Amino acid sequence: MSNTQTLKVFSPFDKTLIHEIPMDGKKDVEKALRKAHELFLDRSKWIPPYDRIAMLEKVAELMKSELEELTNTAASEGGKPYQDSKVEVLRAINGVKIAAEEIGRLNGKQIPMGLTQASANRIAFTTREPIGVVASISAFNHPLNLIVHQTITAFAAGCPVIVKPASTTPLSCLAFVEILYKAGIPKDWVQVLIIDNESSEVLATDKRIGYLSFIGSANVGWYLKSKLAPGTRCALEHGGAAPVIVEPDAEFKSMVPALVKGGFYHAGQVCVSVQKVFVHESIAKNLADEISKAAEQLIVGDPMDKNTEVGPLIGEKEVDRVHEWVLEAEKSGGEILCGGKKISDTCYSPTVIWNPSKDSKVSTAEIFGPVVCIYPYTDREKAIQEANSLDYHFQAAVFTKDLDVAFDTVQKLNATAVMVNDHTAFRVDWMPFGGRDASGEGLGGIPYSMHEMTRVKLMVVKSKFL
Repeated sequence: MSNTQTLKVFSPFDKTLIHEIPMDGKKDVEKALRKAHELFLDRSKWIPPYDRIAMLEKVAELMKSELEELTNTAASEGGKPYQDSKVEVLRAINGVKIAAEEIGRLNGKQIPMGLTQASANRIAFTTREPIGVVASISAFNHPLNLIVHQTITAFAAGCPVIVKPASTTPLSCLAFVEILYKAGIPKDWVQVLIIDNESSEVLATDKRIGYLSFIGSANVGWYLKSKLAPGTRCALEHGGAAPVIVEPDAEFKSMVPALVKGGFYHAGQVCVSVQKVFVHESIAKNLADEISKAAEQLIVGDPMDKNTEVGPLIGEKEVDRVHEWVLEAEKSGGEILCGGKKISDTCYSPTVIWNPSKDSKVSTAEIFGPVVCIYPYTDREKAIQEANSLDYHFQAAVFTKDLDVAFDTVQKLNATAVMVNDHTAFRVDWMPFGGRDASGEGLGGIPYSMHEMTRVKLMVVKSKFL
């Protein structure tokens, strides 16, 4: 009888068993590392840029042909509604195209020589080389697009990559990697490991890893960074509270649907979901009521239903946690304008809380659930200070028609990106994306990840004819 452990993948909506996958162990981690490292060390096996481009173009074509299957897989295992999962798959296809195009931009530059007598008779230029083996540890909330960002970037940059998908959503990753193989990418260049946390640590901290890409909780991310081998670079993407500043002149018609989408997309399980909305007191209650009305109209339920707008949370424990936080906010003085209740063991109603205590969990930590908090303010400077007061800073937003106010707010908000008249969760895959301070380190975004997964080599040529 086999002792092989299996990973059971359940639907987050109705808890039915979707699939059962054999798990890998530490021996498999060692085997994958050895293959990837040997591949990297043997330059004769490196895939030239033109072949990488051709393979990625083939990947994009195959993904288009499997659009429906990829959408259904992502929605069923991750709980993101079908309509949003389809958008994710289309984004992932575009991401592969971006990576293929970006290969030609991984270039160096000439370094001037002859500026001093000591540097005469020389010419110098830089090139960019792959950094080494990439270990990618992924999260559940974008089960296909995150995998694209963490594997295709590495392959496009010329790095062998070992990816560990989230244990709740491994099926999209496995389906995607099969597409890579069909497109002609050799299996040792992109390997998948279905492993537990202990084996993940072994993978991430091995000295053969040149770069760690981690998306997940801050506790785990900073812990892994502290254990990295000397020389291993990393990108850590954690969460934030995504503050929004709303000035009295903000335009309601487009702002309300933007904030509702930004707050309740994927049931708020996004690291830049709208969470804390600071609104000038002259319009605060009106805006809160409008957001509440729109939130109450959202269709919550089965992610496979094409009409569903808000799906389940990834686990029942998360539903319980969010409900506890909402009850605590209410007990400490916050007013629940809509929602505030479990719809089922797996779904939570879109919730708007008016002016919860600054000490409550919904005000001090990332909710990662379908909850938006509205705080009235009189002084924009103090609202910005409040928005900046937490340790983590990712994306933020300001709504105003006044350009001077917009520029001033953008400068003063502590964030890696500030949206003007748009919600905090806006993203395209060619822009820089990442947290600062406790929210993470390094930058995502396909061109930026590829850049970070390479390193500079300088060549200096000395000749009497120069």
